[in-house]
Amino acid sequence: MSGAALGIEIVVVFFLALFLLHRYGDFRKQQRMVLFGTLLAWYLCFLIVFILPLDVSTTIYKQCKIDHEEHASVPTASSLPSNHTAANTSVTPTKSVPKPCYKPWSYIPDGIMPVFWRVVYWTSQCLTWLLLPFMQSYARSGGFSITGKIKTALIENAIYYGTYLLIFGSLLIYVAVHPQWHLSWYELQTIGITAANTWGLFLLVLLLGYGLVEIPRSYWNASRHGHLLIKTYFKASKLMTEKADAEENLEDVMEEVRKVSESIKYNHPLRKYIDTILRKCPVDYQEKMGRNMDDYEDFDDKQNTYPSEKSLVKLHKQVIYAVQRHNRTRVQWQILLQQAIHLEDVAKNETSSAHQFVHSFPSSEPAGWFSRYVYTPTAEWYWECFLKCWFYRLLSVVLTLFSVAVVWSECTFFSTRPVLSLFAVFIQLAERDYNYLYIEMACFVTIFFLCTCVYSTVFRIRVFNYYYLASHHQTDAYSLQFSGMLFCRLTPPLCLNFLGLIHMDSAISHQQKEQTAYTSIMGSMRVLSFIANGFYIYYPMLIVILCIATYFSLGTRCLNLLGFQQFVGDSEMTSDLIDEGKELIRREKRKRQRIEDGENRRREWKERYGNQREDYTARNRGSHEMKETSYSDTVAASNNRQAKYSRSGSRPERDCIELLQDAEPLDFNAETLTDDPLEAEPGRHAGGRYLSMSSSRSRIFDDV
Repeated sequence: MSGAALGIEIVVVFFLALFLLHRYGDFRKQQRMVLFGTLLAWYLCFLIVFILPLDVSTTIYKQCKIDHEEHASVPTASSLPSNHTAANTSVTPTKSVPKPCYKPWSYIPDGIMPVFWRVVYWTSQCLTWLLLPFMQSYARSGGFSITGKIKTALIENAIYYGTYLLIFGSLLIYVAVHPQWHLSWYELQTIGITAANTWGLFLLVLLLGYGLVEIPRSYWNASRHGHLLIKTYFKASKLMTEKADAEENLEDVMEEVRKVSESIKYNHPLRKYIDTILRKCPVDYQEKMGRNMDDYEDFDDKQNTYPSEKSLVKLHKQVIYAVQRHNRTRVQWQILLQQAIHLEDVAKNETSSAHQFVHSFPSSEPAGWFSRYVYTPTAEWYWECFLKCWFYRLLSVVLTLFSVAVVWSECTFFSTRPVLSLFAVFIQLAERDYNYLYIEMACFVTIFFLCTCVYSTVFRIRVFNYYYLASHHQTDAYSLQFSGMLFCRLTPPLCLNFLGLIHMDSAISHQQKEQTAYTSIMGSMRVLSFIANGFYIYYPMLIVILCIATYFSLGTRCLNLLGFQQFVGDSEMTSDLIDEGKELIRREKRKRQRIEDGENRRREWKERYGNQREDYTARNRGSHEMKETSYSDTVAASNNRQAKYSRSGSRPERDCIELLQDAEPLDFNAETLTDDPLEAEPGRHAGGRYLSMSSSRSRIFDDV
């Protein structure tokens, strides 16, 4: 099994990163360079998290071997010669024999982990500080050529890279003026790693303080169906506003594209750029602009003002952003509408005595074997209306206990005598018995919970419309690469913080123990003592204040006071948005109900009158074939009479079928039509009647 666990985890983590990228990105539309850079960044970060427990168990095994060697080299009282006095024998007291060392099942041979960590760490750092910012500007650029995009990316990142050089130069000067330090490549490398980890730890504590409170609270709120439904109404109101804004923005951009497309014809050298912009537009807008084009006019001789290439680059960038935002809001609205309908169904079924879950809009697809035999309507009712809420509450309590343990350990992990960090106590108890499986599971669960708190916050935060991770393939290239940058900057300090919690980092615990391979790659933090002994120890205590602020929703209330619409229970604005969202959901449900009713009526009429028409046709064809064999003249006359009868008899059926195929089958009367369509009774058409059922057909044109 030597090295097999490492290989298995490398493969599993790759598919995990690929699954998440498929959920948030779009493999068909986005650039391959964007997808590859994001996948590599996520993969390396997840790899560090999953492989670190194996490094810990291997390090504990090496420490056990070192302890055995030291015990074998120290002479005991029984091994001393008999002529030694009692005073001499008391100098070397008898030591307890340590337990034998057992090689862990996931043991990694010497020399593999240092090389592995070095490759993974420096590749992730090159991605986050050099390649991803450049690729981010390259993907967001509106240039029409590779050279133009590269030029734009270099200009945008000039200030970005200059800031890095300034910070690194300041630290370099600080170390150079110190009299007792001699600069070497190892020390320069340590300074760079320390600077990157310090920046990452600063952001890590902020995200961790939010996630430790918000994740348990989100599961507790998910068990409250009423609260979750009200919050969904609030989201629906906000999303509809954003959707309308995105549609308006798209209309404005498409209007500008239309004007530019009409001014620059096919004989103009900039026309190829216009064609590139048109290919990024929605299909319906492309058809409208294509119909308005005139290929035969020549505008070379006229004094027209044409846009410059720089303005076309800006327009191209606006088109990409407007189309992506419009598609994202449209998909999110459909998903949120489905969630709201499902929550309303849960609220209705909770009072059902039949104990069978009934959907307002059943799926048109045939039920699979899982729905027929396992997840039946009865099982669905017990899960949605009874078991799910209790499961979420139990999960919330467990996560709350984990959060309390993390906060306590963050405030006490620097204390080694006595050991106050709970995670260090658990690992040391397992280390005494060399229970490597328990050590790896405890390390994995702990670091997985820390990563969930941090990474989920990265997926939840939204910086206006510039950074937003949206599921169902609706995340743009800029947000994907920005998330990759954040992951690569947060993961190394997160792992160092975890090693400090379990007292496996000698720079913080100040213990003479075998270091992990990951810690050896990070270098000795004693080069910058004010960071190792000050910032790394006392700054994580700030997590207590952040957790308190998150618990009382101070950040949400501040944003609400500044005018940003946030879900605050005691706010009048929140109540108005909830009522507006409820009305929007009700309107969408009525629209969907009308569509389904129309389809059902159309299907019934087609089945009823379409079958009668087929029967008439088959009967006429059979009689025609029977009579044609002997009486041709009589058959012809009979067929003519039957044809007249058939046309006169099938006219109402054809009218009904054509009527149901009409897009607008209602003739609304102005006297009975109300101003607000929502005031009409559900399931009835206010003031409408079918044209074919009117009292007199001659009155249709009376007003003409």
